[in-house]
Amino acid sequence: MGKSKQGRPRQRLKKEEEDRISHLPDSLICHILSNLPTEDAVKTSVLSTRWKSLWLYVPRLHLHSDKFPHFNAFKSFGDKFFGSNNVSCLPNIKLTLDGHASKPADDDVSYVTTWIDAAIKRKVQHLELWCLPDYSEYEIPVSLYVCETLVSLKLHELVLVDSCFVSLPCLKTMHLRQVYFPPPDGGAIFDKLVSCSPLLEELKIAWCCFAPQVFRICSLSLKKLNINLSNDASTGDEVRVVIDAPLLCSLKVNDNLCECYLVNNLVSIAKLDIALSFGLQNFDETSVASKKSIISSFLTGVSKVRDMNIYADSLEIFWQYSKLAPIPQFGCLSRLYVYLCIPGLKWVLTFLESCPNLKSLILEWNGESKKEHSKEMKQINFSSVPECFLSSLKFVNIKTRISGDAGEMKLVRYFLKNCAVLKKLTLRLDCYYANENAVLKKLLNIPRRSITCQVDVR
Repeated sequence: MGKSKQGRPRQRLKKEEEDRISHLPDSLICHILSNLPTEDAVKTSVLSTRWKSLWLYVPRLHLHSDKFPHFNAFKSFGDKFFGSNNVSCLPNIKLTLDGHASKPADDDVSYVTTWIDAAIKRKVQHLELWCLPDYSEYEIPVSLYVCETLVSLKLHELVLVDSCFVSLPCLKTMHLRQVYFPPPDGGAIFDKLVSCSPLLEELKIAWCCFAPQVFRICSLSLKKLNINLSNDASTGDEVRVVIDAPLLCSLKVNDNLCECYLVNNLVSIAKLDIALSFGLQNFDETSVASKKSIISSFLTGVSKVRDMNIYADSLEIFWQYSKLAPIPQFGCLSRLYVYLCIPGLKWVLTFLESCPNLKSLILEWNGESKKEHSKEMKQINFSSVPECFLSSLKFVNIKTRISGDAGEMKLVRYFLKNCAVLKKLTLRLDCYYANENAVLKKLLNIPRRSITCQVDVR
């Protein structure tokens, strides 16, 4: 008996220690639940009477229709959550609508509008709405255009309707992915979304459908712009992009749709990532000549960039352009990454003539068909020496793995013999093809113009 009496207090103490979470205030428990997937937070409602409705207070909702067995279950859950008076503030919402569970037989999707209206009343700050293919005709409610608390808006596969009035005073991030811009007012609503967001800092446009004739991006606050468009979005008309964003720090463009890019009032830009074809299908001199003034304007507009990634199509276009007119000087450019095909090495050398202060060069090309690449590389004339080789280029990094054949070593020799202030040349050996000892012996026999240069072989 003595042992059992002494054991009971210990058992009660141990039980209390194990259930410490129940002594936490509701606000802290809700904060903990907000870090769980929504479906797991809901499961805690069976723990006790106290926990039954705690999930309704969680200030975060990530709801995916595929998590429900049928439409009625999905809609019932959403109606209960958004219809609850328990949540006065709901800052973070992500809705993914996909498949049979999210769409009723009569195609009536007005319930989604009701949910979004409820979220706006609860001062939503971060809203992400994914409407996957079966759901892509959903039009966002106009109430979203005047949400005073919205900080981040990410929309996927839905329709942007026009609105007489747009005001998003707190919006800083906007992503528009595969959204529909219905003609003839698609361009007008896009203009309003950007111009009526006075704090907008990040804008992403990707794979949009029925692209407007003009993407006009005029913003005094925009710092980061990402444009990813393909000719699948074409309506048959010429599509143009006009950028007027003096504070822009980062511009990323992957675009074979738009025929004209105008960049105005760009004082300085930290980073440019460009895969741009100006709507051209062929990159011969005649085709490029038809875009001469547009290409000239673009190059001048981005010429103050400090860090650039450039890809083969754009590089070839600029090379053809250089036969028609001089490429503007990129005097601020410090780092250049180039992805190309082997014949594009001559395009790189031409572009480097316009980069007098370049410090770091990264080269990468398709590593397949090594025999053909070696043959092409041996035919390239490496006679010209850009100004940056003599005064500023300190780091060269060849990211494609090499085998040490004659063509590749010709390129390596070109850098080592001509770069006067080079500090490091980084190479990567192809373990399957390369004879490491043979490659190292070749490297030791190449004279180096810079006496401080190190060759890093990985």
